[in-house]
Amino acid sequence: MTNYNIQTEVLHQHHETIDVGELLKSIDHPWWNRTLTQVNESVVRVGAFQGEFHWHKHDNDDEFFFVLEGRFFIDLEDRTIELGPWQGTTIGKGVVHRPRSPERSVVMMVETSSIVPTGD
Repeated sequence: MTNYNIQTEVLHQHHETIDVGELLKSIDHPWWNRTLTQVNESVVRVGAFQGEFHWHKHDNDDEFFFVLEGRFFIDLEDRTIELGPWQGTTIGKGVVHRPRSPERSVVMMVETSSIVPTGD
């Protein structure tokens, strides 16, 4: 799959209540990602995923993934990281990886605001 629904505009400014549950009600795409807020030079994103993302890397940016619902896998060149609810991991800059989810998963991500979500 290469047709992703990713929007990088910041949806909420500081001191605003962020209702992720309400936001998730609008999902109509298998690979959906929204930027919730900016924290210093980073952004917090939430995604609802089902299927596979493509193999990619970020030359200058780490990414943190934290699963809220479902099962989420991150394939690396030599192994696969499996995450369930309330589990997370950081993928270091320059590491080739492929996120995938066999079932609908809701994932929070923290990464720099300048990152290109689809890779470098």
